[in-house]
Amino acid sequence: MKRTAPLSATMAVCLAAGVLFTAGTASARDRSGPSHAGPSHAGRDVYGTKTPYAPQGRPGHYQKAPKGFVSVFTENVARHGSRAMTDGGDGDAVLAVLRKAQDQGALTGLGARLGPQVQSLLTAAAALGYGNLSARGAEEHRQTALRLEQRLPSLFTDIAARHEPIVVETSGVPRTVASADAFTGALASGDPALAGLIKAPVTDKNLLYFHKQPQNADYQAYVKSDPQLAEVLAGIDGDPRTTETAHRVVARLFREDFAAALSGEEQVAFARSLYQLYSAAPDLNVEAPDVDLTPFLARRDAQWLAYLDDAEEFYQKGPAFSGRTITYRMAGVLLDDLLAQAQAKADGTNGNGAVLRFTHAEEIEPLAALMGLPGSTEPAEPGQPYAYGNNPWRGAEVSPMAANIQWDLFANTPSEGRPATYLVRMLYNEKETAFASSCEPVAKGSYFYELDELKHCLVHG
Repeated sequence: MKRTAPLSATMAVCLAAGVLFTAGTASARDRSGPSHAGPSHAGRDVYGTKTPYAPQGRPGHYQKAPKGFVSVFTENVARHGSRAMTDGGDGDAVLAVLRKAQDQGALTGLGARLGPQVQSLLTAAAALGYGNLSARGAEEHRQTALRLEQRLPSLFTDIAARHEPIVVETSGVPRTVASADAFTGALASGDPALAGLIKAPVTDKNLLYFHKQPQNADYQAYVKSDPQLAEVLAGIDGDPRTTETAHRVVARLFREDFAAALSGEEQVAFARSLYQLYSAAPDLNVEAPDVDLTPFLARRDAQWLAYLDDAEEFYQKGPAFSGRTITYRMAGVLLDDLLAQAQAKADGTNGNGAVLRFTHAEEIEPLAALMGLPGSTEPAEPGQPYAYGNNPWRGAEVSPMAANIQWDLFANTPSEGRPATYLVRMLYNEKETAFASSCEPVAKGSYFYELDELKHCLVHG
């Protein structure tokens, strides 16, 4: 659950006493309106970091490596794929209010249709297991792996011929392990010769779950009790548009007298919990194919609620405050590992053909900020809180489900006693992406950088 004000104790009691919403409405497929098959209905601006993955690259339009260079190694850092919500709290909160309204005959026609949809979503999430990878999430990683093989066919042929290990690392959280299994399973299906080279996943929490580790207690204290963070988020949440949005949401679902009896805090809590379900539903489109929550939030209301979530992500995991690095300096361990693995391949100190890492938004977002990836370069200035109008950061672009950062290493053939030169190309969500402006590519407009250049220009404090 995101930061939502708790609903009243009266609402909570209704959860146990109310009648289950299981029948009495048409299925989502019988109603007009788009399905939740993907984020196309409202665009990528309403689901935030729960946005299902869509590759941003253009097959067949990637730059070719400079003449004489061939791929020799690849590595990635990937977020787990689409998943079930982590618990049923938001669903329970929404159902409690709906049940109380039902008991009072206070549901509108639209409101009467919401309960069965929420119940179906919760049932699907519970059956899958709260927090677990969904079928959509597994497919996101399978398809990403197959596209990787298609981009670098000679690399994987050489990996198989040279019997080079493919190393797999996860945070140890089940959804990252399942993501790794889906990804590597697709690699093996694409080239069966790789099957015996893919190593069993190993857990490395210091690398891939660093936000929860003891060495980052200062970050945990920041999220829990930093006064500057608390003040700015309270100010954003307290924007009059939040109350206005919540009022519109409840006005569409409940009779006027019932809506008026809800406090402003209860209305906001209800709207934000409903939004959490709305944004989670596309990730469960296989497990809950008849669930469509798009009719229950007007587009502008979904956009505002998405902004509130993005603001929290921005300040807790992204660029945050100008002059402070607490949210992203801890990602240095991941950046250092990317560099170290590439250098080890160049030095010949390990024979890995690929290193695949599977982690969480709490690691992807800080890494994007530390590296200055697109959308993550601008912190909020004093007196100018993060807003869509003054900052390009968007959860849907920075860290959608299955977000990934990939480095491909290329080498030329040594000649006249000179060592080989190693180049790195970066893909961010499969789109060719320049490194920070402090890094010089091999040529103007090129996405290829000498590894030695990256070792110097990506220095962090």
